[in-house]
This record gives sequence, structure tokens and C-alpha cells, in this order.
Amino acid sequence: MRAGTIVDVMERFDIVVIGGGIAGVTAAHYLSSAGRSVVLLERESQLAYHTTGRSAALYFENYGHLSVRALSKASRRVFENPPPGLSEQPLLSPRGSLMIARPHQMDHFDQIVSEGLATGVPIERLSAAQAGELVPSLRTELIEAAVWEPDAADMDVAAIHQMYVKGLRRSGGGIRVNAGVIGIGGGGGDWRVSTATGNDIGCSVIVNAAGAWCDEMAGLAGIPPIGLQPRRRTAFMVPGEPGWRNWPLVADIDHDFYFKPDGSQLLCSPADETPVGPCDARPDELDIAIAIERINEATTLGIRTVRSSWAGLRSFLSDEGMGIGFDPSHEGFFWLAGQGGTGIQTAPAAGMLAAGLILEGVVPEELARHGVDATAFAIERFR
Repeated sequence: MRAGTIVDVMERFDIVVIGGGIAGVTAAHYLSSAGRSVVLLERESQLAYHTTGRSAALYFENYGHLSVRALSKASRRVFENPPPGLSEQPLLSPRGSLMIARPHQMDHFDQIVSEGLATGVPIERLSAAQAGELVPSLRTELIEAAVWEPDAADMDVAAIHQMYVKGLRRSGGGIRVNAGVIGIGGGGGDWRVSTATGNDIGCSVIVNAAGAWCDEMAGLAGIPPIGLQPRRRTAFMVPGEPGWRNWPLVADIDHDFYFKPDGSQLLCSPADETPVGPCDARPDELDIAIAIERINEATTLGIRTVRSSWAGLRSFLSDEGMGIGFDPSHEGFFWLAGQGGTGIQTAPAAGMLAAGLILEGVVPEELARHGVDATAFAIERFR
């Protein structure tokens, strides 16, 4: 070799996972645990910065697109019985969910009840008086009925995310932060991923779990988008009282607002879904004011003070289902996108599904027993 010759040494892994949120780390964990060499790339200096780390952190099954609910149900077993050695603390804690409806909302109320019963979610229809017994600050004279989901639970989002980070590292998987993807070349199962660190990585499979940036990542590879729409969700904390600690989450049936206890405070939101581009989302003062007005109208809480506020991104596809599967025209490019507001509560099952489809081309038996159907998530429906 002549002096001064530059040798292009490219790292190579079986699988590159783009995105360090809950979707990415979960899929990476299951793939690495199956014996594949995996590296996860995150553009930020810390994992789970944009969406996972800004979640309202409630697990409830009577929520989300019908195809997604099977993933939620299949994930509960993992939350209640984490993989040995990966979590030393409970991942769920009792909370309950109460969705309230006013007289003009009863058509939607009946739909929510029907969907819950059809999918086997333990729910109860309550009167206004019964709802008031659970949350005494509700203005029951405005309420026609309520849906009570007693098994809804708070999720320890940080612990869930770290459980999968720990699992990925334990099985030999790599994690790189400040490693934003700036180029994707090759194809046909022989991909080359270029990162902001100046490194190129070769792989057979790319898992596109970049959240609001999934369409952008596909664009780098010359792959058409699937129509992902990020939407901003605003949340804020207000002072609470000790007597409120055991209240359930309270949500308007039309998702005009919700609130729930969070330690000594109340976490509140207008449940907004404001279309935005991929970004570091920031709360909107008008959205906060709207939420306060709506909550004060529905309750006697009299909220006046906001202690802190933030916003996150929830990414939706046109039918509000998820996109989990290989791109039909680009071998080795796998989508894990469109989690909407259910990304954390579906993460275990979605990660298992992704691994099953990538490694074996089938839905794992454990998920099939819960009614998970890969065709409901197929990318072909957007082509």
C-alpha cells in the first residue's frame, strides 16, 4: 500500500435502527436479543428527547385506532411482568380512566362504549352521579354519562425506556447519540448510512423509527413518503391537593381536554393535535388558556396558576393506524412509524412485531393470540 493511500473502512451491522425513542429502542432490543448485530442511531445528545420523554404516561386500552388496540392488549403482559433482570421496579401503577360526555356528545359516547366492548376492554357506563363520586370536583349537572376504565394505569415511561436500553446493551447492541443520519445510499438489502459524526455504516436492514422525521429519513434513501403528519400536543402542570392523588385521569369524550394527578400536581392538556412540521415542539400559550377554560367550565377546580408547560409531537398516518413493515419497493427498508398517541403503551408488542417481521416474516405467535394482524400495519396501503 502506497503512503498516503486512504482506505475506506466502513463499519457493518446486520441492522441499523434510526431513532432512540421508545419505538427504536424496543425494536433494537428484540432484534439484538435474537442474535443480530444492531446499532441504534440518535440525532440528539440524549435518547427519547422529542416525544417519548414528553408523554402523559397513561396506559388505557379503550383508546386509539382499532388495529392498534391489539398491540396495547398484548403489551400489558410485558409491563406487568418485565423480562428478568431488566427492570427492578413496577412499570404500571393503578390510576383508572374516566371519559365524560355532555348531552350533545352521546353519539360519540355510544361509539366509544361499543368499540371498548367489541375489543374486550373492561369498561363500565356510569351515571353523572357515579362519575361525581370518583371525582367530586366535576360539575355533574353538565354530564350525561361517563365511561369508566378501571384497569387504566400510570406508566413509568423513563423506566420502560431504560428497560429496553438496558436490554439492548446487555445483548451487545450499540447506541450512538449525536449521530443524526444525513445520507442513505445503496439499497436492495445492502444499505449505506452516513451520519453527522462522519461515519458510514453498512447494513442489510434499516429500521426507520425516527418518529416525526420518518418521512424525511425515507427521502434520504429516495423512498416515497407514507404521509406522516406530526401534531403538537401541549401539556402543563398546575398546583394540586393531597385529596386529588387518587383521582383517575378525566378526559372529555371528544378529547377537548384531560387532566390527571401527577404527584402533588395536576397534569392538564387541551388534548390538541395541531399539525406542525418535524421540530422541537414548544407549548402554545393560547392552547394552555383554552385548556384552563375548558377544565374550569367542567369542574370546580378554578385553575389559575401554571407551574410548568411543555409540548411534544405525536405522529399520525392518514388512517391513524401505524405503519409497521418493509417498504414494498425497497428491500431491507423497514418502517416503524405513526404511533400517534399510543407509542409507549404499544411499544413491547410493536417491537416484537417488528422483530418477527424482519427476522421471520411472520407475526409472533404470542401476538397472533391477541389478534395482531400484520396486514393492518402494512406499508402497501399508502402506496
